[in-house]
Amino acid sequence: MTTRPKVSVIGAGQVGATTAHLLALKGLADVTLIDIVEGLAQGKALDMTQSAPIEGFAGRVEGTTDFSAMAESRAVVITAGLARKPGMSRDDLLIANANIVGPIVERLARVASEAVIIVVTNPLDIMVALALQRSGFPRQRVMGMAGVLDSARLRAFIAQRLGVAATDVHAMVLGSHGDLMVPLKSAITVKGKPVARLIPAQELEAIVQRTQNGGAEIVGLLKTGSAFYAPASSVVAMVGAILKNQHTVLPVCAWLEGEYGLRDVCVGVPAELGAKGIERIVDVPLTTDERAALTASAEQVRAGMKSLAALQTSGRPA
Repeated sequence: MTTRPKVSVIGAGQVGATTAHLLALKGLADVTLIDIVEGLAQGKALDMTQSAPIEGFAGRVEGTTDFSAMAESRAVVITAGLARKPGMSRDDLLIANANIVGPIVERLARVASEAVIIVVTNPLDIMVALALQRSGFPRQRVMGMAGVLDSARLRAFIAQRLGVAATDVHAMVLGSHGDLMVPLKSAITVKGKPVARLIPAQELEAIVQRTQNGGAEIVGLLKTGSAFYAPASSVVAMVGAILKNQHTVLPVCAWLEGEYGLRDVCVGVPAELGAKGIERIVDVPLTTDERAALTASAEQVRAGMKSLAALQTSGRPA
């Protein structure tokens, strides 16, 4: 009998449920889906279980409202929180989602003390810092999913423009998950060729701006929801790299202690993911402009972290 690792997904909304189903479909783990809404996680887990005979996966999917079910998880994915509505920025969600993520992480630290935490809830970078603080875990085991998603959006837009497969496009986006994300334009290639040879600079800049607004574009189209297919695929790629000890380099939100000249802040950087979580932060060459943009992005996150800390000091729940 095959022993599969256990992964818990907190939040049975669109992102959480899609993440759980993909984990099962890919045979990566037995999945526990948790939500405070009675019946939501249970119903979706039952639906996924009934797809197993058709899809051919053997993993177990269970749903519950019991947070103690996180016990023995190798990884815990936190998607719980309020989704953005049209006209709402990620920072508008700061207080409300801190009040959701903080208590979840405290429970997690008690019952799944060896797990790797992957945060998806927005505002992403600040929620990762909060998770690190509330868990007391080493920084290697607390990270956020954003860079994989932002990079995928950029690759998809370039592939559409050139009429090539998205897998032929290589690109990486660093920095915060927001308006100050940092696409490494100098390193984008299409079938090994620099993108600058294929797309005029002004047009490439428009694609970059569309990437920066990628989530808002989807929110505007859906009217009553936000993106979930690509975010779920992104987090599952991270979970797979950890569970399989692949040592894959992916852009993730991580706590920095001097890397890239930044300290005591969470921001998106390339990291090698393996069994321990973040095995190391990878130093990639940046242009002067890219380094300055990464610093500015980190300072924006730092300001958000200070704002949240001020609320905590004032005694307000956050």
